Amino acid sequence: MNLLKEKNYRRNKGDVLFRGLALLCAAILPLLMVGILCELVVNSKLSIEEFGLGFLASQAWNPVAQEYGALSAIFGTVVSTLIAMAIALPLGLVIATFLVELAPPKISAFFGGAVELLAAIPSIIYGMWGLFVFAPLMADHVQPLLGKYLGFLPLFQGPPMGIGILTAGIILALMILPYISSVTRDVFNMVPTVVKEAAYGVGLTTWEVIRSVVLRYSLRGIVGAGFLGLGRALGETMAVTFVIGNSHRISASLFASGNSIASTLANEFTEAAEPLYLSSLV
Repeated sequence: MNLLKEKNYRRNKGDVLFRGLALLCAAILPLLMVGILCELVVNSKLSIEEFGLGFLASQAWNPVAQEYGALSAIFGTVVSTLIAMAIALPLGLVIATFLVELAPPKISAFFGGAVELLAAIPSIIYGMWGLFVFAPLMADHVQPLLGKYLGFLPLFQGPPMGIGILTAGIILALMILPYISSVTRDVFNMVPTVVKEAAYGVGLTTWEVIRSVVLRYSLRGIVGAGFLGLGRALGETMAVTFVIGNSHRISASLFASGNSIASTLANEFTEAAEPLYLSSLV
């Protein structure tokens, strides 16, 4: 009896110890986020006192005159990310659907591995390829074609320079596509086979099974894959810096150059000698 009590005591003590350790590990992430937020607020205090909330609504950026605004960087970040998500999310769903539901096992394994390898390519490689290969292609073929047939829209007006927000959005789409398609493929593989077989058994076609069973069962996972790609696109630095044009202005045309929050930091952080300049970047 005493031996049994001693075993239960040790087991309960181990459970309490493990629970406390797990809680400590789980608390690290929110504490880290709070610490980062506090550090940002402290280091940006000077610009907050100088410009207030108008800093977020101004597109002025003149280090000589000590005038700073974040609107152009926010605009470029949001627009390039929206372009990337509009391309990568549906394309990732199609790729995952093909690999899981339509492709033979050998082809699915080969192309699934190839897609995952794309995630291992450094972002600077994407940026250099975008600048030296993709941007000339955009300037010589894609942008003139869009301007010819869709030039009546403000989005597709202006000279075809190759670099710009549209090019940055497409490069971002290529970068986040492996993440979205890989996660979505894994989520699709988790759909119980018996559920799909039951759907086929009642006479549903392949498309109806994918639409009514696979997509509905995997909806939360697809949303998670989308947020993973979104976070990757919002935080990307080097690839965007190479192709976005790095211009502090807002234009209705997707052909025009712009900038993003990450590219602004990459370009100007080392040059920020004045306290207000550094505080504005933070």
